[in-house]
Amino acid sequence: MKILVVEDEERLASFIRKGISAEGYEVEVAYDGRTGLALFRRDEYDIIILDVNLPHINGFDLCRLIRSENETVPVLMLTALDSLADKSNGFNAGADDYLAKPFEFHELILRLRALSRRNGSKLKQVLRLADLELNLDTKAVTRAGKRIDLTTREYSLIEYMMLNKGRIISRVDISERVWSLNFDNNSNVIDVYISYIRKKIDKGFSPKLLHTIVGMGYVLREE
Repeated sequence: MKILVVEDEERLASFIRKGISAEGYEVEVAYDGRTGLALFRRDEYDIIILDVNLPHINGFDLCRLIRSENETVPVLMLTALDSLADKSNGFNAGADDYLAKPFEFHELILRLRALSRRNGSKLKQVLRLADLELNLDTKAVTRAGKRIDLTTREYSLIEYMMLNKGRIISRVDISERVWSLNFDNNSNVIDVYISYIRKKIDKGFSPKLLHTIVGMGYVLREE
């Protein structure tokens, strides 16, 4: 399932991208309305998230342009403009839902799930990299058809990395997304778990998929 996020605050856009990627969505981000419109016209999306105060084309006008070309794709307005008049403008422009900032991230996920059901879309249930497969529904992980037994923490870590395959993930990212704690530079717990997972998914298999990028972090990718 693919989502387009149009948000000009880069830190917030990054937070949204990381969070909803971890829920199994594929995400693209645009930082202004003009780029958002170009991406919308270039690709197909299951849901579009729009800020209102965007450079070049504001969110209301962008929503109208999207609606003039696609009447069915769900659009969620995500903005600090929370008056009744603002919400009215959003819905009149063609939005399907409206969420005011600041927001609870869990509420955003619930709204995205509701919009995906309305649109008849479903989250991708199986993640694949080479012959490594992870089933988000059953929590089963296999490599070349062989089941890999993982602890709860190991599964959470491999799931996060599979959802972000091809992207270098720092130890801080893993600490925040998998352990949900402030990163401790003196702890080697992440390195230990990476070692556990590497032995389980790479030992005896080819090609190797879990790579250490010195000074940056780790990445799951097929060389």
